[in-house]
Amino acid sequence: MKRIYFLAPNIEVTEKIVKELRVKKIKDQHIHILAKRGTPLEDILEAGVSIKTDFIPALERGIALGGTTGMLAGVVGLSFSGFVIAGGALLGAIFAGATIGALTGGLSGMNSSNTRYKKFEEAIEQGRLLVLLDIPKNQIDEIIKAITKHHPDAEFAGIQPVMPPSY
Repeated sequence: MKRIYFLAPNIEVTEKIVKELRVKKIKDQHIHILAKRGTPLEDILEAGVSIKTDFIPALERGIALGGTTGMLAGVVGLSFSGFVIAGGALLGAIFAGATIGALTGGLSGMNSSNTRYKKFEEAIEQGRLLVLLDIPKNQIDEIIKAITKHHPDAEFAGIQPVMPPSY
């Protein structure tokens, strides 16, 4: 799957786009809307926390940094105690570091907006809506053509690289 972006000028156009996507059998879980805070979205689902914030990338960085720090702390600790209990203590230190790193990274990521959508912040603050669609590769051209044809006010804004499968 890939994620494609459209900038819609207002909520009315966005609602029409979403209705057309639903007719084309695109599930609501694959349609995400980013709008200015306080914009009433009616029956359209707003993008979730993992899309609006840098939660997932920050969580991944936290696990990597915390695990590395835990491993280094474990190696330093083992150098003082000897290598008799090497495996268990080192694994415990890595796990503890990764857990603490994940917690701190995830929490810090929830407090910052998603860096992938920074270029759209100004348009969103002006009242435009960013429509994000997770679409199978074989439907991308069809969806882009349909939306740009039926909704000329909506601006095609790009394609994001391959997405992991959604569960």
